[in-house]
Amino acid sequence: MNAAEVLTRSGELQPWLEEVRHDLHRHPEVGFELSYTKERVKRELEEMGFTPEDCGKCGLVVLLGGKKPGKTILLRADMDALPVREEAEVDFASEYEGKMHGCGHDMHTAMLLGAARILKENEDQIAGTVKLVFQPAEEIFKGSEDMITAGVLENPKVDAAVMFHVVAAMPMPSGMVLVPKGGISMASCEQYHITVKGKGGHGSMPHAAIDPITAAAHIHLALQEINSREIDGNEFGVFTTGKFQAGDVSNVIPDTAQMWGTIRTQDPEGRISEQIRQRMTQISKGVGSAFRCETEVEFYDFCPSMVIDDALSKDALKYMTELLQKGAMDMTPITGGKPGGGSEDFAFVSHRVPTVGMYITAGNSQEGYLYGQHHPKVRFDDKALGYGSAAYAYMALRWLEEHA
Repeated sequence: MNAAEVLTRSGELQPWLEEVRHDLHRHPEVGFELSYTKERVKRELEEMGFTPEDCGKCGLVVLLGGKKPGKTILLRADMDALPVREEAEVDFASEYEGKMHGCGHDMHTAMLLGAARILKENEDQIAGTVKLVFQPAEEIFKGSEDMITAGVLENPKVDAAVMFHVVAAMPMPSGMVLVPKGGISMASCEQYHITVKGKGGHGSMPHAAIDPITAAAHIHLALQEINSREIDGNEFGVFTTGKFQAGDVSNVIPDTAQMWGTIRTQDPEGRISEQIRQRMTQISKGVGSAFRCETEVEFYDFCPSMVIDDALSKDALKYMTELLQKGAMDMTPITGGKPGGGSEDFAFVSHRVPTVGMYITAGNSQEGYLYGQHHPKVRFDDKALGYGSAAYAYMALRWLEEHA
């Protein structure tokens, strides 16, 4: 099946892709609790003639090909949404209060279903095996590792892994594929939680209390010294406190104050992450003690940096150029060759098998798509769906063909 035929078929699937995507968008689910989403995906796959297999807590896997000898390539789509209240003005807005597909995973799922349909219709041409993976819990960095533990990279053993991610609010037409070069493309991410314990009391008598809010505020400011004075300016290491919580009423000093945030680095060996963890702990405890408070620092939910395989990246750029011509490009001119600060839990796969993670534009900022991922007003352009399905399918067909 050549590039033109793949694009033609994906174009024919466009109305169905939009229907699937809109249904998933109306029913966003988070983490591993994806009952509606998983059932819809499973039903679509069964109607195509697949027998989906459960993998891990909530994942689905199907196999294609295997009739001809060859390697195995894995294609992944993540299915989970965000705990965000949707503010986008779309006709298919979320029906679940406080949840929305604000990162485009509904797009990914629909696109991989489209690729499944294209590949199933041309299964006899597959020179090896395609493993389609529908993954939960990407947003909390737990789904990929859960499926790896459940054996997703084995039986058959995976030789190459591919993911696509839509991006909105880009100053370019929807449906373009951006391919990163080999090396680190995205940062690691780790959560932290700081609890400052004081002694509560009445607001009129602060001398009889130990104020954890004052201590926590000083800790927050003191931690900024790590970035400005302790991390080499040529290296990327950043932490952000995104949640600060203390007290319930205005006239009471609470017993505790708490902070939550993330640490991100682009160091595959973890040296900078370890430096930040050590100094955050020392500073937090030291400053807390100076204000007569006890401080606890917890780190959890680590996700490593995404590593792009150089050879697979070059293959991907070649295949996407065959498919889309000028609609495919090396993304180095956009990024300057620097890794992004965002994180992606497919990174766990990238540390085990050769991996490439590509991006599909899904909303031209010059056409009114003004908000990016995770914003409550973000919108994604449905026009990207057909291109995404074609990209998934063609990548698998061509890579297996060349590496049979």
